[in-house]
Amino acid sequence: MKPVAERAAVGIVVFDDVEVLDFCGPFEVFSVVRIDEDARREQPSPFDVGLVAETAGPVTTTGGMTVIPRWSFDDCPALDLLLVPGGRGVRRQLENPPLLDWLRERSREAERLCSVCTGSLLLGAAGLLDGRPATTHWRSLDWMGEMLPAVEVVRDRHFVRDGSVWTSAGISAGIDMSLRIVAGMHGEEVARATARYMEYPWPESDARRISVPG
Repeated sequence: MKPVAERAAVGIVVFDDVEVLDFCGPFEVFSVVRIDEDARREQPSPFDVGLVAETAGPVTTTGGMTVIPRWSFDDCPALDLLLVPGGRGVRRQLENPPLLDWLRERSREAERLCSVCTGSLLLGAAGLLDGRPATTHWRSLDWMGEMLPAVEVVRDRHFVRDGSVWTSAGISAGIDMSLRIVAGMHGEEVARATARYMEYPWPESDARRISVPG
């Protein structure tokens, strides 16, 4: 485990029409972690979290929220954890070579590669899920199977880990995945304290929480 002084760099990709909770949920988790809950006001998170976009300037999310990324692809530092959210804008990004090339390049350095919702389709389009089990939003499971025949589509789990690669189901599932990542890096006690601070239920199970047709 890295001490707080060696904060893990977390980059969360954003793009126009990204789903808000897909990126804000994990951002909240990683940013509010504290190794010592009693020193919450004095101690920073062990994660240094930033949004990263293809270019500098505002990004407009699904629903019309405007966010300003901390980094562009050109000035993003080395990342320990790279997370790709989903949303309506994914369809356009599937046809965006600069994004897919950047994901391939950065995946070689990141210790953990993660996606939320249909962000997994971007990882898959970059060839980063070939031969792996993965999941996505329940409405996009069939799409994933058709688009990514080299991927084992997991229909019954809320989040899926395959080595250093994590994928989650839709939207709120990214919070659960992120909490479990925190547990793996800093222990379950720290992760449970994070969930409690957020007033969020601890993800006891990785079972998908809704029924999925087919």
